[in-house]
Formats: sequence, C-alpha cells, structure tokens
Amino acid sequence: MSSESQLSGVVNASAAGGGSRSKLPGVIQTVVLDSASDVPWVQCVPCPIPPCHPQVDSFYDPSRSPTSAAFSCSSPTCTALGPYANGCANNQCQYLVRYPDGSSTSGAYIADLLTLDAGNAVSGFKFGCSHAEQGSFDARAAGIMALGGGPESLLSQTASRYGNAFSYCIPATASDSGFFTLGVPRRASSRYVVTPMVRFRQAATFYGVLLRTITVGGQRLGVAPAVFAAGSVLDSRTAITRLPPTAYQALRAAFRSSMTMYRSAPPKGYLDTCYDFTGVVNIRLPKISLVFDRNAVLPLDPSGILFNDCLAFTSNADDRMPGVLGSVQQQTIEVLYDVGGGAVGFRQGAC
Repeated sequence: MSSESQLSGVVNASAAGGGSRSKLPGVIQTVVLDSASDVPWVQCVPCPIPPCHPQVDSFYDPSRSPTSAAFSCSSPTCTALGPYANGCANNQCQYLVRYPDGSSTSGAYIADLLTLDAGNAVSGFKFGCSHAEQGSFDARAAGIMALGGGPESLLSQTASRYGNAFSYCIPATASDSGFFTLGVPRRASSRYVVTPMVRFRQAATFYGVLLRTITVGGQRLGVAPAVFAAGSVLDSRTAITRLPPTAYQALRAAFRSSMTMYRSAPPKGYLDTCYDFTGVVNIRLPKISLVFDRNAVLPLDPSGILFNDCLAFTSNADDRMPGVLGSVQQQTIEVLYDVGGGAVGFRQGAC
C-alpha cells in the first residue's frame, strides 16, 4: 500500500487536526520534508512572531481539534523521547529539537489525526507543537515532516502500514510539481538505479549511500574509493552536497577545466566556483554523474550542477567525515528509501 502526495518544494497535502472523524475541516499544513531528522512538528497557537515565523497556512490550534491529545510527563511516550525530551510544563510533555545549522524548535509533544490524502489517515500521529524557534525556517512552511530513522518520524510511525519505505521527487523550479510517496511506489523496479543503503552506528536518524567516484564529462576523477569510505548522508533539507576535501578538490579542478569559456565570478559564501553568465543564452555544462556502490550510476540533471551560478558542491572539513547528498543534486530525481529492504533507488526525470 502506498500514499502519494504532490510536492512543490514543500509538501502541501497533509492535514492535522480535526479531519473526517470530527466532522470538522482539517487544517492544511505545508511542511518541509526532512529525511535527516526524527521529530515532525508544526507551529501551534500560541506562537508569537517572533520567535515563531510567518507561514502561509493558518496556525494549527490543538484546542480546536477534538482528536488532539497531550502526553503527561510520566507517559511512556514522553519517556521514550530520549534526546528530544525537554522537561515538563503544566504536566505536559515538552520537546526540543536542535538542528546542525544551529536552528531549533520547542514546545509541547502531542498527538492528533493526520490526513495524508482523502483515503489515508494516521490516528494518534505524534508530533511537536512548536511555540518557540531559533534560526531560520522556510517561510512558506508551517513546520517540518521528519522522515529519519528514529521512532518519532512519520516513517517509523507508519512503517507497519506502508512497509517502511518512502520516496519523493523534488522539482527543479517552484513552478513545477513533484511528489511524496509513503510505501514502495507502484512502478517497475527496473526503472531505478539501486545501491545498498548505509546506516550510521552513531546516528540512527540518517540514511546514507556509499559514493565510489564522480565522473565529469565522462571521465572519472582520480580519487581512490577509500576517500568516500565514511559514506554520504541523504538529506532532503540541506541544499548543497558536501564531499570529502580530496574529492571536492578533484571535482572542482575538472569542472573548472570544462568551463574555461565562461568568465569567473567571486565566491558566494562557501560556494567557491562561480561564473558570470551575463549575456549567455545557452550555458553548456559538463555532464556530471555520481557513481555509487555496486556501480549504480546517477547522471545529475543540469539543475543539480549549478546553484546561484556556482558549482553546487562544497567541501567537508575532513576526509573522515560523512558527506552529504543535498537536495539540489536530487532535483528531478525520484529518490526511493527502501529502509526495510536496505536499499536506495534513483529514477531520473521523475518530475
């Protein structure tokens, strides 16, 4: 069984609060998909701005939903929050999530009916009811739909129903449509390039893949596979792919040698290979492919090569650190996380 929703940069097809059971209309909540975090959350009333951020949808108000439920501080659910537990307030369980970029969200940990689409609803869906934030979040979105490997995520809460798998396709532009699917999609497996899924001992949240090499213009980089031994985290919320320094330096050199016909431009933040395309009608980019374990070759869409006229890759601090496969490189590609089957699939041109 699978449930599919439309995606346009963020998911805008899930509703929390009320739903068909209460005979009241649900509250549509636009949420950002995050394959590298565990706790789903949306902004809740009261949520003053600041510290909360403006959003497109109405703020979710649990007091107006007859299906919402809070957890006491002594409840098994609250106890099981582990690193996300944040004490007690008015005998209600509190949560706190800190993200690697320094942003955070905190509030009450509650449950309600989650409606994914007309035929798919999740009773007692547990999520964070955010009343305070720090840092920057997508102004279009009410919160984050976490899909990580922890027990709090949407995937874990629905694993018995949807088979512990999900996929999505991030469109190249905001005007295009993508999709999000819970469960293994009803498509022929031969259409996917498949590689084993990597899990990280110290961080069960993350799903990863093992990159073996990169090709630029059909030529493999002269980088030993051991450079990529730490694996790469699949992250739908982080934009730019991070590579081991040795691999990034080789990629940058090969890319620059293929782009000598264009004027270089100053770096933009951590993006150090930028160009001035003023007056250029058709930009000719070298073809770049990622080669994963078991010779799974993934050609990148042109939209996954440049970001703000810069090479859309950057470097980690150390070769020993896991890399990150970011959302820019994933554009137009369906990424299938078959967690139960221990595999990751890629399908080109899916959206």
